[in-house]
Amino acid sequence: MGPLKGFKIIEIAGIGPGQLAGMLLADMGASVIRIDRPKKLDQAVAVDTRFDILNRSRPLVEVDLKTPGGAQVVLDLCEDADAIFEGFRPGTMERLGLGPVECMARNPKLVYGRMTGWGQDGPMAGEIGHDANFIALAGVYASIGEKGGDPVYPLNLVGDMGGGGAYLVMGLLAAMLEAANSGKGQVVDAAMVDGAASQMGLIWGLRAAGLWADERGTNILDGGAPFSTAYRTSDDLHMAVAPIENRFYKNLLDVLGLDDIDPARQYDRSQWKEVRNKIQAVFATRTRDEWCDFLEGTDTCCTPILAMSEVAMHPHNAARETFVEIDGIPQPAPAPRFSRTKSEIGQAAGPAQPDLKQALTEWGASVHIIDQSIRNLSE
Repeated sequence: MGPLKGFKIIEIAGIGPGQLAGMLLADMGASVIRIDRPKKLDQAVAVDTRFDILNRSRPLVEVDLKTPGGAQVVLDLCEDADAIFEGFRPGTMERLGLGPVECMARNPKLVYGRMTGWGQDGPMAGEIGHDANFIALAGVYASIGEKGGDPVYPLNLVGDMGGGGAYLVMGLLAAMLEAANSGKGQVVDAAMVDGAASQMGLIWGLRAAGLWADERGTNILDGGAPFSTAYRTSDDLHMAVAPIENRFYKNLLDVLGLDDIDPARQYDRSQWKEVRNKIQAVFATRTRDEWCDFLEGTDTCCTPILAMSEVAMHPHNAARETFVEIDGIPQPAPAPRFSRTKSEIGQAAGPAQPDLKQALTEWGASVHIIDQSIRNLSE
C-alpha cells in the first residue's frame, strides 16, 4: 500500500547498503525481487536468515548468474522492471553479460543503479574496501572522536547506510521520475565515498567560515562544545545535552542553578572547559532517570542516552510504534511515514523462496516472462 506501489525493481543481492536500499524501497510499497547466488548445501550460515532484518519485505530467489540461463532470467525480468541495482565491483556485471548496455537494451526506460564504495571510475574504483575506508577518504572518520584521542568509528551508518543505501534510493527514485517524463533510463553511480562526503556539507560550510577546526573534539557538533555533548550521571549512565540555541542554553543554566556562567559567552571557546566541568559536576548528583523527570518540559534539549535494549520501551517511541516485532524479532518500523499511502513490512526476512513461479508472479512479471524464466533455468 506504500507510495511506490506498482513499481517493479530487481535487486541483485549484496550486503549492507544494497540490502538497506532494497528494504527501504520494498517497505515503501515497491515490488522488489532479491536475486542471490545459490547457497551450497554445506555452506556454514553465520546468522539465521530470520535475523537478517534488512532483507525483509521482499522475496529472495536463488539464481546462478554465472550460467547462461541464470543471466537470461535477469535480462528477461528487465523487460518488466522499472529499475535494477547491484553492488559489485566495476566490470563484474559486464562480465556476466548483465551490464547497463545489455539490460537497457531490453528496456530503454530501465534505471540501472550501481552501488560501490569508490564509484565507477577513478584510480581506486577497482580496489576493495569497506565502510571505514570510504568514510576515511571522505574526511568523516578523522572528524569524530574526543580531543587528543583516536578517531571513533560511527558504526557503519555514514558510509554504508547513509552515504550508500540512502543515496542509492534517492538516485533511483529521481531517475525513475525522470524516466517517466523522458522515456529514457540511465545509470545511477552511487559511491559511498561520494555520499559520505555529501553528508559533510554543513561541516564544510562551518570550516570555510572559520567556525570548524580540523582537531576533533573541539567543535560545536563533535562533542567539543559543553552545550552539545554527553554528561555522565550518578549511576554511570549518560544524558545527551544539546541546547545549541542561546535561549535554550539560558534555560539549562537556570535549571541547573549555574548562575555563575554567563550565557552570553556561550560560543567563547576559552570558557568551554570550565563550563563543561561545572555542568558535569551538577549532572553527577542525580541518576539518569532522575534527570529525565527533573528536566521534563524545561526546554533544555536534554534526553537520556538509551541502550538498544531500552529504546522500544521509551514512551515516545512506544507511542509512535517506532519499533515493531515481526515473528518475534524486534526491529525498526518503516520510515519515513506517509499520511495516505502507508509503508508496511510486507514480509519477515527469511530463506529463499523455493517456488520461482510464485515469486515472479507476486513480483508482477508478465506471463511470458515467467514462462521464459522457468524455461531458461531448466535448460
